Amino acid sequence: MVRGRSTERRAEIVRAALEVIAERGYRGASLSAVAERVGLSQQGLLHYFPTKEALLLTVLEERDQWDTGGGAGGDGVWPVELLASLVEYNAMRPGIVQTFSALLGESVTEGHPARAFFTRRYTQVRASMAAVLRAEYGERLPGGLSPERAAPLLVAVLDGLQYQWLLDPEAVDMPAAFGDFLALLREPGAAGEPGAQESPEAPTAHPEAGVPENRSS
Repeated sequence: MVRGRSTERRAEIVRAALEVIAERGYRGASLSAVAERVGLSQQGLLHYFPTKEALLLTVLEERDQWDTGGGAGGDGVWPVELLASLVEYNAMRPGIVQTFSALLGESVTEGHPARAFFTRRYTQVRASMAAVLRAEYGERLPGGLSPERAAPLLVAVLDGLQYQWLLDPEAVDMPAAFGDFLALLREPGAAGEPGAQESPEAPTAHPEAGVPENRSS
């Protein structure tokens, strides 16, 4: 019974943290502000979450669960168009996106408490995005890449757009830019596999004159 109350209390704290982040942003989401929201002292909050990073990581884990819980099909794979809907949804909650981006940036330093979380998360997300692309395009995208090769690019666009949007939301329309990227994925001939042969029309250097020579003429 005590354990159940503790679990409920942790969930209440996480919900409060989400509210505070949404209202005040990453920097304004202090432990004291969250503690006040749930009627605890800061010391009492530390009983459940010993550091601010621990609380914010739990918030991000919960966010991932909520974001991916309802969009998958019967095979557990999201349709590509729902990724665009998720980008639109993120554009309406800058506080959570800011928290994610700030912790992600800090996590690249050795020994950071969020490093293991983000390393694990990216392994899972790359595999998930490869499954999304395979369901949409099969074993080869129109540009020639396999889903596994394209997946890191898709993840990079998703997270990289968030940084640009946070820095200059007036200049970067995140949903529109992601829609443009999806259009590029559908274009044939945008990329190829390694080891592709050079076109026979490619110019080569003339051994004497030092100018390009087209050997097909």
